[in-house]
Amino acid sequence: MATVADVRDEPGQPPALTSLSLAEAAQKATPKEQVITPFDVSGGFDEQGKPKAIDYDKLVDTFGSQRIDKPLLERFEKVTGHKPHRMLRRGLVFSHRDLDHILNKYENGVPFFLYTGRGPSSDSMHVGHTIPFEFTKYLQDVFDVPLVIMLTDDEKFFHTPKLSLKDVYKFTIQNAMDIIAVGFDMKKTFIFADTSFVDGGFASAFNTNVREMGKRTTINQIRGTFGFNESNNIAEFNFPAMQSATAFATSFPFIFGTDPKKVAKIPCLIPCAIDQDPYFRQCRDNAPRMGFLKPAIIHSVFLPSLRGSESKMSASDADSSIFLSDTDNQIKKKVGKAFSGGQDTVELHREIGGRTAVDVPFQYLTFFMEDDEELERIREAYEKGKMHSGEMKMACTRELQAYVSGFRERRKAVTEEVRKEFMRPRQLIFKGMPGEKERQDAREKRIKALEEELQQLRKED
Repeated sequence: MATVADVRDEPGQPPALTSLSLAEAAQKATPKEQVITPFDVSGGFDEQGKPKAIDYDKLVDTFGSQRIDKPLLERFEKVTGHKPHRMLRRGLVFSHRDLDHILNKYENGVPFFLYTGRGPSSDSMHVGHTIPFEFTKYLQDVFDVPLVIMLTDDEKFFHTPKLSLKDVYKFTIQNAMDIIAVGFDMKKTFIFADTSFVDGGFASAFNTNVREMGKRTTINQIRGTFGFNESNNIAEFNFPAMQSATAFATSFPFIFGTDPKKVAKIPCLIPCAIDQDPYFRQCRDNAPRMGFLKPAIIHSVFLPSLRGSESKMSASDADSSIFLSDTDNQIKKKVGKAFSGGQDTVELHREIGGRTAVDVPFQYLTFFMEDDEELERIREAYEKGKMHSGEMKMACTRELQAYVSGFRERRKAVTEEVRKEFMRPRQLIFKGMPGEKERQDAREKRIKALEEELQQLRKED
């Protein structure tokens, strides 16, 4: 009977994770289940203490969402008249809550809006961060709908002891410019940072929804959903109400109008990575009690770390990530060190082929290469041993260099003036937007309120 020591070490694994070193600690190792929350992403560990890949099928069962299957993709294409995005075609956007309801609404001419976001934790985003945004841009183009992007600078400040408000503000500005460079339509997109928006003069309705959601959310709900305990600060317990409020159109009367009964009927679709689902599960639980529709959600998988599919790419680990600010040479070096699914020797690789299921460069190609036929050709050649690991890494390097280079060019065009306009509370232009009379009435009401505030300030002089 084979022992652990008889098992061939997997190529590309760091020394601390090889079979031999794990054998020494096998008696101490205990299996650990995968953990997927907004704050912690891990595929868990097996009986030998070896990290496991994230099990997305298990996540669907655990979270209670639904798989995006072939009939739903066919319906999507029929209703929209567009070929599904490569991430949909390849199962990288894989799970949903009520996407079928959104398609029904769209087919019947009922307007809806998109909502996604980013927690600014570094001054440069990595390519994994662009996945939900690129897909969101596709949805905005296909459905021709307004989009609200929430930058949760407050949440990063609350949850990360080492970050100051000054730090997260700096990250927020840079991240906003990165997001704009993805290519969103300014006329249909509003980006806001929690701290500046909430403290400004346009957040009255938003704050009302935060309070209404907060009143209906219990401490036990937050503990059960996020795993919080007595060591978490009180701001962290309150934040989910903030993230939930953005899912309601009534939070943005300057976009959707001032008739609360009418606006409350506007549905919301949230494209996000699967680790954000806990926020919106509790939002969906409480929305009907507030008289609102449950937001629909569509989930993407994580772009794996360069180290392997056991964890996602992380901004806090520069060696695990391809940043949008990386040079072509940095990308080449990082991909060259990525976890490989190739065999130990060229001879063995030619004999039994490579393992695309664990090969990080191939996984990256599934995210970024548009051509389905070329991707399939590469997969088949690698698995049959006709393409070696060096060639796979070269193909991945070219694709990522082109992707990041295109981003860099678009980023140059994003000036401070452009950023400010994206982040200015204003009327967006879209089908079903408020009529001219309603917009004029709202403007006059706003002007009157500002004039009254100005008069009060003058009296205080």
